[in-house]
Amino acid sequence: MDATLIQMGLLMACGAVWRVFTPGGLSADQTRMVLTTVVYYLLLPTMVLEVLWSADIGLHSLKYTLLGVGCIVSAMLCTWLVGIVFKFENKRLGTMLLAAAFPNVTYMGLPVLEQIFGGWARSVAIQMDYFAAAPFLFTAGIIISRHYGQDTEKKSGSVLLYLNAPPFWAVAIAVILNLNGVGEPAWLSGVLQKLSVAVVPLMLFSIGLALSWKAVIVRNIPYVIPVIFIKMLLMPLFALFLTQYLAIDGDYRTAAVLDLAMPSMLLGIVFCDRYQLDSPLYAMTVTVTTALSLITLPFWHSALINKAFG
Repeated sequence: MDATLIQMGLLMACGAVWRVFTPGGLSADQTRMVLTTVVYYLLLPTMVLEVLWSADIGLHSLKYTLLGVGCIVSAMLCTWLVGIVFKFENKRLGTMLLAAAFPNVTYMGLPVLEQIFGGWARSVAIQMDYFAAAPFLFTAGIIISRHYGQDTEKKSGSVLLYLNAPPFWAVAIAVILNLNGVGEPAWLSGVLQKLSVAVVPLMLFSIGLALSWKAVIVRNIPYVIPVIFIKMLLMPLFALFLTQYLAIDGDYRTAAVLDLAMPSMLLGIVFCDRYQLDSPLYAMTVTVTTALSLITLPFWHSALINKAFG
């Protein structure tokens, strides 16, 4: 675990160094936009297709959905209660709800799980994301953002339209091919594998590009602390509790809980900008939780391996 996090930390550090020196005159934001666009529209869909086409999809996939949604809803309820008790203003409470409830299950979770457990764990991260976190984000997450923020564009389209995206189409195609027993041609498998290899390093490099300690502001500390407590401590505990009732055990339990123990997702900053929530607060939360995850993830991994929680 320590070796894995050191490797990941170095890849993210490359992105942080790029932010400082801007090689070729390309800023971190420009570089990140290009890389994440390539990953989102080409590389990630190919990885999703490669993994889910041959994955074991069945009842346990529904368990991942219930586990992911259950933990997200629990984190939202805890954050909402904190906001009500301390009377946080709407835009900050909306920001905290996004930051506390939605973990970085793919961009950071996938490389962590793959490095620790091997290639089979990619399926856990992808199913946790596209069967649970992402659909919930693009429905309930948008509704929350609209409620606590301002929809300046006032688009009346259904939030379900946000699910019309390349990774979701890749999920649908892969599941159809998988369940119908369609074999994967060797030539296509080779192409998918070669494209998929680039996903993990580019994801980690992009995270490094996105992190900025300039976003850490003292006045935001009272709002970040509850998010850290809920996101890094309570959410994994929720996951542990639910896995007992969903009969997820062994390495699959460890992988699923670790995936939900990831820091706040990067995509939330887009929602904060779009719906005029508190973007600086969200940026600070991502930076702080990502840094703390280098400590909390080894803790959770050790606790799960040693069965400290039963």
